[in-house]
Amino acid sequence: MLYEPVQYVLSGGGKRIRPLLVILSCEAVGGDVTHAMHAAVAIEILHNFTLVHDDIMDNASSRRGRATVHKKWDNNIAILVGDELVALAYRELLKTQSPFIPRVADIFTEGVVEVCEGQTFDKEFESRKDVSLDEYLLMIGKKTGKMVSVASEIGAVIGGGSEKEIRALTSYGTNIGRAFQIQDDLLDIIADEKEFGKTIGGDIVEGKKTYLLIQAYARARGADKKMIRSIITHGGTSRRNISAVRDIYKRWGVIDMAKKAVAQNIQRASLQLAYLKRSGAREMLAWFSEMLLNRNF
Repeated sequence: MLYEPVQYVLSGGGKRIRPLLVILSCEAVGGDVTHAMHAAVAIEILHNFTLVHDDIMDNASSRRGRATVHKKWDNNIAILVGDELVALAYRELLKTQSPFIPRVADIFTEGVVEVCEGQTFDKEFESRKDVSLDEYLLMIGKKTGKMVSVASEIGAVIGGGSEKEIRALTSYGTNIGRAFQIQDDLLDIIADEKEFGKTIGGDIVEGKKTYLLIQAYARARGADKKMIRSIITHGGTSRRNISAVRDIYKRWGVIDMAKKAVAQNIQRASLQLAYLKRSGAREMLAWFSEMLLNRNF
């Protein structure tokens, strides 16, 4: 009842962004990547924990094109699976052979704390009518951005990077994480549903305070403003309104604003790489950030 759904979660694919950043960050500061493998596995397991519990709270029916754990089994099993994944993540992390393991464990633990804070903000925002863009950016910095910055920071620490290199790679991860979440908000309304792996327009139906919804509320006028206000006031809308909301986003330049915000954060991330020595890993990190600009899933 426990390990079958755990295996189900971990075999579900995904982009593996966080473990890749652990490995590349370790290599980029001149470290031995084999020393970072346990930490890379740990951060991917931890990421999957957040998805399992998020899906319960959001009552999501699918993830990565498959039934979510609480739908395939039940809520109790899904909660246990999430708890087990946290334990497995720590067990894997603590296999890391490094003189810096106390610092690595501290960074990892702070990541767990901030992810929980970010998810709490996200749930709190569901019942609030006045979420500002700054509050939204704080929330995604914790919920999404923190574990991405933790990945690059841990990799740099395990690799024995200088404090300047560690700060640069942490900042790189922070900006990548912010870009990734805004891109996710954008793809929810413009992506191909099969490639995206989730139902398009779900954020609108649920009335989630995304980058696009917040910006649309600030910019729209007349009937368009009224519709956006209705989504915020009622905590969502019917699926038949998804196309109309997409048109509002286009009409008021919100989609272009989101694309620009993604590009700006990617640029900020890329600038941090100048603090690292030239290497294949640094080039891979540069390629990775550019790749995010064009992702469609």
